[in-house]
Amino acid sequence: LAQAFCPFRLNVPRWSSTVVPFGLSNFQSATMVSGEPAAKKQRTDEGSPRSFPKSKIKVLLLEGVSQKGIQMLRDDGFQVEALKTALTEAELIEKVKDLHILGIRSKTQVTRKVLEASNRLLAISCFCIGTDQVDLNYAQELGIPVFNAPFANTRSVAELIIGNIVGLSRRIGECTMQMHRGAWFKQAVGCYEIRGKTLGVVGYGHIGAQVSVLAESMGMHVIYYDTIPKLPMGNASQVATLDDLLAQSDFVSLHVPKLASTKNMIGKEQFAKMKKGAFFLNASRGNVVVIPDLAAALKSGHIRGAYVDVFPVEPGKNGENLFESELRGCENVLMTPHVGGSTEEAQAKIGEEVAAALLKCVNEGSTHGAVNFPEVDMKMDSNIETHRVLITHYNKPGVMSAINSCFYEVKANVCQQFLSTKGSIGYVVVDTDVRTSTSVKEKLEKFENVVKVRVLY
Repeated sequence: LAQAFCPFRLNVPRWSSTVVPFGLSNFQSATMVSGEPAAKKQRTDEGSPRSFPKSKIKVLLLEGVSQKGIQMLRDDGFQVEALKTALTEAELIEKVKDLHILGIRSKTQVTRKVLEASNRLLAISCFCIGTDQVDLNYAQELGIPVFNAPFANTRSVAELIIGNIVGLSRRIGECTMQMHRGAWFKQAVGCYEIRGKTLGVVGYGHIGAQVSVLAESMGMHVIYYDTIPKLPMGNASQVATLDDLLAQSDFVSLHVPKLASTKNMIGKEQFAKMKKGAFFLNASRGNVVVIPDLAAALKSGHIRGAYVDVFPVEPGKNGENLFESELRGCENVLMTPHVGGSTEEAQAKIGEEVAAALLKCVNEGSTHGAVNFPEVDMKMDSNIETHRVLITHYNKPGVMSAINSCFYEVKANVCQQFLSTKGSIGYVVVDTDVRTSTSVKEKLEKFENVVKVRVLY
């Protein structure tokens, strides 16, 4: 497939307008046509013009993205640079210049400054569940869709929670540390089966529901709290308030997103409402728990043990002597370095899903699965030769009428059209006849309410 990669953003002089082809299987691969003299346009052996070569589409993948995702992008011809580590804001500002696709995981922060430094960015891919590390609103303003893989690591996180429920109830962490010191203390005091115990799940989304199913299979009774009514899996039951859940649960496990409403949602007051001797687990977001308050509840003996995978402040790289927390040294506390979704299976699936979304975005203009952008996924008709016009515009009354008038004025034959809006932005994909696409693009570029125009063939 031929590609589109150098978008035109109105009112930003440093960007050039572009007609960039996408192709069907019987089309020639493409090279960019961007205002250059005709003599300079690359041509195929048959003499037909080509758009930008895929080998010049620059992709930067950070934080050890799965090899499967890397290979999918390379197999499609993209120029892929893959790094094992995250980058600082200053480093990313330098790297993002002239970049077409940026891929990250959870550590890299894509701030407004980073986005402002980009001049050709087509899409951002988060090879993880969360997208709060990206300035989603500003990316939307610039017409840059952001993709993620919200379900691929569900099983991995759920299994980790179940494993640590067992580990906490049997004091596995303490036993392991003692034996590494050469000690031998065999005892049953303070160790329990999880069968018959009550698990309280806070946030009954995909991961929370999966934890619920696995816990029931091990004989636990499951209750859950969510801000909206949710259909229970198995025999789980929803409770009316968070306080109800805290008061009834032997184990409390958090599975909530990072929102203003979830920041510090569990602190001194909430720990006091939990059963004495209950266990606490968090593998959701680091800022939803007040860590000093958890440490105090553990040291007082009110909370018997805890498992924590995410923290308010996390090191940006691997290494010794980097991690600081009030939980260090607390008894019966299991901690892992944000590895909830870090399994070979999950990372391979994430790599596959996100890479596939990126390929459809670049090759076809599809934004299906984008978290900050109108979702459009219009099937290409291989029976007719058309050009595809991708238009990002402000979502205001009368804008679509003005856009459609451009096609009417040049007597374009519109074969199919798909419009969707999200917030302040609209995105419309139009397949039109070959002879009119350039004229349409030129007219659309003059509209102040059009953010970006790309033409693919």
